[in-house]
Amino acid sequence: MVDADPFLTMQGIVKHFPGAKALDGVDLDVRPGEVHCVLGQNGAGKSTLIKVLAGAHQPDAGEIRIDGEPVTISSPVAALKLGIATMYQELDVVDGLSVAENVYLGHELSTGGLVNRRAMNSGARALLKQLGHPEIHASEEVGRLSAAGKQIVSMARALSRKARIIVMDEPSAVLDAEEVANLFRVVKEVTATGIAVIYISHRLEEIRQIGDRITVLKDGRSVATGLEVSDTPTLQLITLMTGRTVEYAFAARPHVDPEAPEVLVVEDLGLEGVFSDVSLSVRAGEIVGLAGLVGSGRSEILETIYGARRSSSGRVRVNGKRLAPGSVPAAVRAGVGLCPEERKSQGLLLDEPIYRNITLSTFARFARGSFLDEQSERRAAKEQIAALDLRPGDPNRDARTLSGGNQQKILLARWLEHGCRVLVLDEPTRGVDVGARAEIYALIARLAAAGTAILVVSSEIPEVLGLSDTVLVISEGRVVHRGPARDIDEHRVLDLVMEGRAA
Repeated sequence: MVDADPFLTMQGIVKHFPGAKALDGVDLDVRPGEVHCVLGQNGAGKSTLIKVLAGAHQPDAGEIRIDGEPVTISSPVAALKLGIATMYQELDVVDGLSVAENVYLGHELSTGGLVNRRAMNSGARALLKQLGHPEIHASEEVGRLSAAGKQIVSMARALSRKARIIVMDEPSAVLDAEEVANLFRVVKEVTATGIAVIYISHRLEEIRQIGDRITVLKDGRSVATGLEVSDTPTLQLITLMTGRTVEYAFAARPHVDPEAPEVLVVEDLGLEGVFSDVSLSVRAGEIVGLAGLVGSGRSEILETIYGARRSSSGRVRVNGKRLAPGSVPAAVRAGVGLCPEERKSQGLLLDEPIYRNITLSTFARFARGSFLDEQSERRAAKEQIAALDLRPGDPNRDARTLSGGNQQKILLARWLEHGCRVLVLDEPTRGVDVGARAEIYALIARLAAAGTAILVVSSEIPEVLGLSDTVLVISEGRVVHRGPARDIDEHRVLDLVMEGRAA
């Protein structure tokens, strides 16, 4: 049905906010049964466009048509009545309610004025079976489900509303590879029934797997719409998103001095039941990468080095001094900084201003008796904001309001301000668009050039290989390979991982 007339047409959509024009003439048409991908850098207008479509924002100009007829989407309820359901990146399920209660939230089934739980459970079971997940029990509390399970519940809710379009905002951001594959299967089954999906993602490889057509946003405008996925090269998409040609390349760096001091030394480190006998060293100016599948123990190794987990064996030394196991303060005092995978929940104070997030690890420097010198904090933060080209550059703006790429820059700025000797990066470009990735790669290279020892984990093997001087391949909690990054490729990494799992 992807050749049918559009179910949804948006033309010339404009949306202003105080001091900014978020959308400046966006066009989009969506056909029944297609997966229409919307791409763009952080700040391109994707989130605002979704909220206009969901009825959360009202456009200042432009027209929306459903089945060729002009409509006004005045509220989220109005959007649902028109057949438009939105699944936000921050899933809107209620953990304390059952699966069935979440599926029918806001349109509960009733008999004689009373909620009919039996009918809701039966309906939820049918929808979950339709989505290929009969193992999710209708009576189970949603808070007990994984992120992937919660997504399925959210999709079942959309189907219970008789949705004709499901908008999915970064649905794979919290999923592992197996869960993403299952998500794609569900999307294909849903679209086979004629339901359309608007799919928002930063991951271009996902677009190739799941998409039919593409609309690209840049600076609040649709710079291309209705592109066929099969006919559009990746480089063209990157150029449309960024306004310039960006190769999947990394900043050129000099070879590491073999005589440079070993800043970080890890000896026979172990965490019972997770990983064992991990040894590595990182010299000043060197980038060491850990490659492996999700669940291999990569992140746990970083967290143990940082002191967030207490090791069951082994030693960690920084500049020759042994760190107390399980002590984050000891690691920070020694000059170790961590940018965690879950930056929103583990790294940032989202409702605090940018300047406070940047100075978080250096409060003592700004203490004046029992008080903090906020003027000095802001001044120091402004220097880092300028150095990292963090946008917007207002130090008083809440961290929550920034894009993923700029939130990651806040964490890097924090450790730059701290002057850390060892920087530990867990998934440094997760949820970051193509243009911001290139900037973060350049920042990492700049830190290494200044003598920082860097340890990095990424689920994207090309990223690990492209960033690193030395690579360790991790499988089932063990190091199965160690060597120069230039001497290994993605296929060999995967072979080693599978061989390690079979061993």
